Amino acid sequence: MSIITVTNLQKHFKIFKHHRGFWGALRNLTSRKAQIIRAVDGISFDIRPGELVGYLGPNGAGKSTTIKMLTGLLVPSGGELRANSYVPWQERRRYVAHIGAVFGQRTTLWWDLPVIESLDLLQHVYKIPANRFRRNLDEFRALLDLDAFLDTPVRALSLGQRMRADICAALLHDPPLLFLDEPTIGLDVVAKERIRQFIRHINQQRNTTIILTTHDLSDVEKLCDRVMIIDHGKLLFDGQLATLKDRFDGKRELVVDFAEAYPQVDIPGTQIVERDGLRVTYQFERETITASALIGQLSARFRLRDLSVREPDIEATIRRIYEERLLEV
Repeated sequence: MSIITVTNLQKHFKIFKHHRGFWGALRNLTSRKAQIIRAVDGISFDIRPGELVGYLGPNGAGKSTTIKMLTGLLVPSGGELRANSYVPWQERRRYVAHIGAVFGQRTTLWWDLPVIESLDLLQHVYKIPANRFRRNLDEFRALLDLDAFLDTPVRALSLGQRMRADICAALLHDPPLLFLDEPTIGLDVVAKERIRQFIRHINQQRNTTIILTTHDLSDVEKLCDRVMIIDHGKLLFDGQLATLKDRFDGKRELVVDFAEAYPQVDIPGTQIVERDGLRVTYQFERETITASALIGQLSARFRLRDLSVREPDIEATIRRIYEERLLEV
């Protein structure tokens, strides 16, 4: 059973070319040539209840257009989409009562009202029973540390405070489906970690299905098991984060602290990329040698003090996908 089913989803925009100047204005009147922009070009995927999915792509890839169709803000040019048993743009009024959404820099709260009054208004907008509203608000106040600014007008909040208030507002009515667009953008390290912990909590404790779009790949590494990557309107990858790393960046590193100095520490199937005193960093391909086999060879030949395995950097991995276009579209 899927909570979201997308089949051959498309969104095309018609853009007219405009010429400048007097003669250009005349040409605009007589010839209106249109260019078709395929913002989303036939993507398909399913999301199961309780998944936390990272939806990634560079600017202009079609990421935001997809999310707008999933939330009912845009009508597709073609294909099929059902979310939480609704066709979002056809049943928007009923559909939005069962989803939550936080869109980056845009707030859903009332600008001049204190936070608590905005939240009280949302109770009536969503027709949330009083006991459920109070229970949710008390839980979110504690988890998001809202008490310090509940009586502050939204316009006076810092970015981190407003983001926490917006996330609270998006979840007061217990939606089974939550869309988060850049929830940690512009935040400091402490604020980012608080929001990440909250996202993880509602996903694990409430089984809330979450689609996360972000340019901060540390969000993805810390929160998402599954990632989807879109570029030029096409879905390039859909699978586990670990699979992405294995398939497109097989190089791993083993950092070894030797107990004493050895003149020769080369190991077949590896490359030494750094040596600093007793510390040596080996780079190796997953397909060539496993970390356990490498550690076994080292421990059989040398006295070791410490070691650690470094996984591939996700940012470099995704950049490689964009630059080399390795995936079959």
